Amino acid sequence: MSAATTVDEALAPFGEMMGADGYLLSWEPSGGDRIVVRIEAGEGACADCLVPLSVMEAIMGQALAPTAYELDHVVLPEGAAH
Repeated sequence: MSAATTVDEALAPFGEMMGADGYLLSWEPSGGDRIVVRIEAGEGACADCLVPLSVMEAIMGQALAPTAYELDHVVLPEGAAH
């Protein structure tokens, strides 16, 4: 990935993987050069397929490294056991 990688490009592989487990990954600006990643459960989502929040934040932070943005935080679905 180049320095010009967009957030959508950086997160696309993870969105596809999560989609296979019934989740929707989205993001929104959080001010300045920071973003919030949201993971929402669809009907029949695999509850055991989510990693703990700290692991998800590490993964998303690393995925954003080639972009101009940094992770603010990740929001997991309500009731996520992690």
